[in-house]
Amino acid sequence: MTTIESSSGTATVDAGDDAIVAAVESVAGWLTTTDHKRIGRMFVGTGLVGALAAAVVGIVLGIERADSSAFVIEAGALQQLFEAQRLALSFGTLLPLAIGLCLAAVPLQLGARSLAFPRLALTGFYTWLGGMVLSIVALANNGGAGGGDEQMVELSLAALGLMSIGIAAAAGSVATSVFTTRAPGMTMRRVPLFSWSALVASLGFLLVLPVLLGAIIFLFVDHRNAQLVFGGPLGISPWIDWFFTQPTSYLAAIPAIGFAAEMIPVTFNRRQVMRGVTFAGIAFVAVGALAGSTQQQIHDLNFDTSSDVFVRDLVPFLIFNGLPVLGVVIVMGLGALTAMKARPSLNAPFVFGFLGLGMIFVGMLGGLAYPIRDLELVGTVFEEGSVTYVTYGTVLATLGAITYWAPKWWGRLVPTKAVMPLAGLGLLATVLATLPYYIAGFLDQPGAFESSGGTLFDVSPAANYADSGVNTVWSVLVLVGHGLLALTVVAFIGLLLKTATGSGEAAGDDPWNAHTLEWAATSPAPADNYADVPVIRSAEPLLDLKPGSDS
Repeated sequence: MTTIESSSGTATVDAGDDAIVAAVESVAGWLTTTDHKRIGRMFVGTGLVGALAAAVVGIVLGIERADSSAFVIEAGALQQLFEAQRLALSFGTLLPLAIGLCLAAVPLQLGARSLAFPRLALTGFYTWLGGMVLSIVALANNGGAGGGDEQMVELSLAALGLMSIGIAAAAGSVATSVFTTRAPGMTMRRVPLFSWSALVASLGFLLVLPVLLGAIIFLFVDHRNAQLVFGGPLGISPWIDWFFTQPTSYLAAIPAIGFAAEMIPVTFNRRQVMRGVTFAGIAFVAVGALAGSTQQQIHDLNFDTSSDVFVRDLVPFLIFNGLPVLGVVIVMGLGALTAMKARPSLNAPFVFGFLGLGMIFVGMLGGLAYPIRDLELVGTVFEEGSVTYVTYGTVLATLGAITYWAPKWWGRLVPTKAVMPLAGLGLLATVLATLPYYIAGFLDQPGAFESSGGTLFDVSPAANYADSGVNTVWSVLVLVGHGLLALTVVAFIGLLLKTATGSGEAAGDDPWNAHTLEWAATSPAPADNYADVPVIRSAEPLLDLKPGSDS
């Protein structure tokens, strides 16, 4: 009996040890992975957390703005909250979601067995993540632009530089993959729309982020010494704000636009009309990168001026602010032509992508209106609404992309009946979190920065608003929108966890009746994607193999 009990106990211990070893190996495998699908999911997962954080900060600021009788937040903390919101929307949400989707999906679409420079992409993730953690620490200790602690201000600048380096490293890996790892027969004209958008966005990041990094270095050196050139902590924002607003923020929305464009021919089972022109439309959106290379936040336009000055201002205004809008119009117009006289097979990815594209477009229209001086929108919450439109629209499209490619990552479908209502909830959340600030902007509700001096508020924003109570209504609606967006993200993460842990319907290799190459791989796709590198002869290789395909 003793021998039996001893053996049983030993077996239990051995089984426990095996489980611990397996768990450690699994964690180590993720931390040191070179599988592009895992690296991309790490970016996307943290980007969803960033979206949740942005929504929570939006709720807090909404409460502060809606409270006209008392200070909900200490005046000294408002600067850090506004900085946290801007950081969460850009480096916390837009950039990781964009680059994560590109890393996770592009090599599969290209027919590649691996990502170019996967260790560089993984290093980029850790560099970006480390910078984000340091940014949070700095903001929590009175750092950031306008912060009162000099060491924390310098830490926030260094952290911003780290995040820029990390995203640039991952973008370089994506761009190199598109240029060098395509399957035989896949010319640049045959690259899938999403992969093309990934290339355009990555090249835009590689153009803009070094400029941002250079500005950060100048600001850091000046702040570290006499603070005579850039004006110390309060002088930081005017030199780097161009990165956090329109039109530079459009760069991170380009993969979302590419995904929405790709879902149209899949949903309507048609070949994309005028693919080359669609490519050009996506590229037009990347003109926003020029705003970064010139370090200009807005190229404004004043109708009340002489004709020669008006023409001089009109050209850069149309190039920097108009071409990105034209690019989305081209994508949407050609998508409509593709869908004509076809019967759609509606699916959750298409609904998310379509709604997300619409929200991005409305945000870009706001970015087009904001620089017009006659509208008197500069310094109001209108700009915040425009940026949030683009960000939350990108989040919606990203949720659709995750739903679309989930079979290649986990081998299972995200439950359609459960995820489809989240598209409507996300749309409502986006509209409530943004449209009221479009209206309030025309009512002169001040934004994070006063229009006169460009300095942050030193009192509660509620004290700066009209006593009529109208602006308070808009602030309440906005905080409700942020709350609904947070609910949407939390519910979606819950569905993903169920899918990743084996719940839900098992997916076949091509559950969407798709057109592009990744759906020729097994579901889930192995670490090296393909046993044999496929050869393709058109831009829609899977559609060619289906009976009655539209030629």
